[in-house]
Amino acid sequence: MTRKLPIIAVATAPGKAGVGVIRISGPQLHPITEALFHKALKPRQTNLLTLRDGQGEVIDQLIAIYFAAPASFTGEDVLELQCHGGPQLLELVMKRCLELGKDYGLVIAEPGEFSLRAYLNNKIDLAQAEAIADLIGAQSDAAVRGAARSLQGAFSKDINNLIEEITQLRILVESTLDFPEEEIEFLENAHARERLTTVMSKLHALRESAKQGRILRDGIQLVLAGPPNVGKSSLLNRLAGEEVAIVTPIAGTTRDRVRESITINGVPMHIIDTAGLRDTSDLVEAKGIERSWEAIRMADLVIFLQDSGSLSGPESGNGLDLRAQILKALPLNCPILEVGNKSDLLGNSNPIKGVTQTLLISAKTGDGIEALKQEILKSVGWGGSQEGTIVARRRHIDCLDRASSHLEKSQHFAADGNISLELFAEELRLAQDQLGQITGKLLPDDLLGKIFSQFCIGK
Repeated sequence: MTRKLPIIAVATAPGKAGVGVIRISGPQLHPITEALFHKALKPRQTNLLTLRDGQGEVIDQLIAIYFAAPASFTGEDVLELQCHGGPQLLELVMKRCLELGKDYGLVIAEPGEFSLRAYLNNKIDLAQAEAIADLIGAQSDAAVRGAARSLQGAFSKDINNLIEEITQLRILVESTLDFPEEEIEFLENAHARERLTTVMSKLHALRESAKQGRILRDGIQLVLAGPPNVGKSSLLNRLAGEEVAIVTPIAGTTRDRVRESITINGVPMHIIDTAGLRDTSDLVEAKGIERSWEAIRMADLVIFLQDSGSLSGPESGNGLDLRAQILKALPLNCPILEVGNKSDLLGNSNPIKGVTQTLLISAKTGDGIEALKQEILKSVGWGGSQEGTIVARRRHIDCLDRASSHLEKSQHFAADGNISLELFAEELRLAQDQLGQITGKLLPDDLLGKIFSQFCIGK
């Protein structure tokens, strides 16, 4: 599954910096180290050393730290070189290491290979490995804290506790299959159904927490949609707090998608301002409108924005027609939030009488924007509390959903009595397998490779 060779990579981000880190992990580290510095290094001691090229010229004076297996990140021998952080300098250090390590099989690491080795050597489980990448890519303070909790094993602990409880249930059920005359009474005395209900309740709570965690990790794809000249670009600018989109009184000013990322109460939002939706003969505008529909089809939430002054009630003509088209294009279970803009122009009149679902705002004055932010969070299912939240991925959510489905089926079979006990036991096993995939205990090799290939090189 992984190469039995020493690997090397730059572990810090590209660009100029005070310090750049190069990491080497694997077998044959002692001879590689002696080739580089002409001395052996003691574990966990800081060494100020000079690295020279093949002609004896100094490349850099750096700090080298050696970590002996298994007390290292990867569980293998690891050498960490802390150099000055110039990109060209790091390239020269890498080149020299590869030259001197060639005879010992030293090769450049593949994306995520260090974390993969840590996983394969039981230093971390798969959920913790994914949390490393999530911690690096966190888009908000809350996402950092959630990823840190997952890296420390909070999510894995909850998963493993559920697996253990299901295991105990399986032992109860499967131990009765050879004694058909006594099995139901035995299971009732052992409170098997009650224990199953408890497991399902815990799984439900974990699913909800994981869904909050996925919001923190991935953010919300928020699409501003509606007819031309209703203030979509103005709303984007108001939410972003700066002029990121051009605003004019001319309908059709926005001809392509404009993206901006912000946070609302710590939740990442990727806002997409789209071209006004209408029939047009302008080829450029038509292309922008086509892209607007593409964005709607990929949205997590759509704000359907209209001009407050043009809404006269539930029979508001083209507005309702456009709303129906948007609803038809939305992904499954994607909410739509109806918003009326330009409320500052309404005065004392109320032309939207009867339209109870529309939230009134003014992107120009800011009136109603705070209420809109709260409605956005409510619409995407954000619970509002970040305490104890772990960062989760779509893969985790899918596994939890499938595990929940299997437990629901097992509950149905448990109620059928003796005739369905084997099916009861099988559904418990399938639920357990789904949970095991989250931590990597039961994961196909091809999927494992795909997950780690998304990591950055050097991690």
